Amino acid sequence: MRMHHAGISVPDLDRALAWYCAALGLRPGYQFEVPPLRLRGGFALGDGDTGVELIELAGSAPGVPKTDPPTANAIQGFNHVCFRVDDLEAAYARLLGHGAVAVWDPRDAPEPGMRMAYVTDPDGNLIELVAPVSGSGSSAAGAA
Repeated sequence: MRMHHAGISVPDLDRALAWYCAALGLRPGYQFEVPPLRLRGGFALGDGDTGVELIELAGSAPGVPKTDPPTANAIQGFNHVCFRVDDLEAAYARLLGHGAVAVWDPRDAPEPGMRMAYVTDPDGNLIELVAPVSGSGSSAAGAA
């Protein structure tokens, strides 16, 4: 078994899809509509078919802000999405250059041999980036 995607509710599908593709180096995937539910969705894909499903529901409301990992961990349920990259500093800078908000700058992760950083996307969703300390390993998305 392996992860296929994580779903994120967004207020504007077109803007969010463009941002995830530009900022993370993902590519647009399958898009769909469910008119009776006033719902639209689309995938931003990384290596293979793994990615993020962005979902726009007409009339949806913003959730509880998750401005940093401790705040997000205090709320049960979905917390953040994480992308493994080859160059943490470059990927972090690329996200900031596309309007992401800095949360935690690159630093050692609790996982041995890994580094991490956090940002929020334009809609306030937490995104974690991780990379091996050595810089080796394959990129799941946008190594910048």
